[in-house]
Amino acid sequence: MVKKLFKITSESGVHARPATNLVNTAMDFDCEIRLTALRRTVDFKSIMGVMSLGIYSGTTIEITCEGSDEESAMSAIENTIINLKLGKEV
Repeated sequence: MVKKLFKITSESGVHARPATNLVNTAMDFDCEIRLTALRRTVDFKSIMGVMSLGIYSGTTIEITCEGSDEESAMSAIENTIINLKLGKEV
């Protein structure tokens, strides 16, 4: 299992467009990916789950990947967060 924390620094938080990009990235992998924020955990491959968290600027999120391709999944998700200027690793 691979686990990382990120602080969301984007002024608008994780709204529909970046959430869709993140979920699409997660969907490319077979491993189980979970997103925890604001004391709730959801399946990172579910756009409704991610959007239901209401992640705003300043929120610390935890991403957990578990499975055969967990390392590459985490790397791809981290790159997406950085490329979209959503946040940074804590």
